[in-house]
Amino acid sequence: MLKALQKTLRPSANDSLARAFSRLGWLGFWMQVAVGAVPVVLILYSFIFGSARPAGTRSGFPLIQYLTIASLVVLAFTTVWFYRYTRLATRIGDPARRPSAASLQRTVWTGVMASTLGIVFSMLVMFFEVAQLLIYFLRAPQAGIPVVQTTAGGPTSWVSAADIFSLMALLLAMFVEIAVLIIGLWLLLRTTNASAEFPHIEER
Repeated sequence: MLKALQKTLRPSANDSLARAFSRLGWLGFWMQVAVGAVPVVLILYSFIFGSARPAGTRSGFPLIQYLTIASLVVLAFTTVWFYRYTRLATRIGDPARRPSAASLQRTVWTGVMASTLGIVFSMLVMFFEVAQLLIYFLRAPQAGIPVVQTTAGGPTSWVSAADIFSLMALLLAMFVEIAVLIIGLWLLLRTTNASAEFPHIEER
């Protein structure tokens, strides 16, 4: 059964590698642009309106901000990298400009490693976000959660819809990063198997 599954998943030697890079490159690019716009809007909103409000539940924890920025940087990099796949598709289709199979594999490996790094950053951000919210809820009265809580001698803090919206944006980003990683792994598989442009690659 496993051999039958491997045979089904193995790309055909007659399939066009250039078409795969073009289609999957554009798919990954637009997925990341659509979902990446959500955290960018949140950050812009925070920078524009955040200074006029008192600190909330996640104040005083700059590690989350650093990890979020690092995650967005990786997301921007993988978005540009998937656009590069679409440009590579044009070169693959031109025999005079076609890069080597080893060069293509190195390029796809870079994208796979970047996507994996983005997933790790997103997981760390979600872990710290949920941990902070859990600590806040444990400190609050167990009979209910007030919108605004003032502790004796401590700062005023609250839980708002923005906290949940932020977690939802992180989950969406995680979903896209996993999808992009799957696309990258599929392209890596395509570059290691024979195709219409590279018919002499030894099939494994």
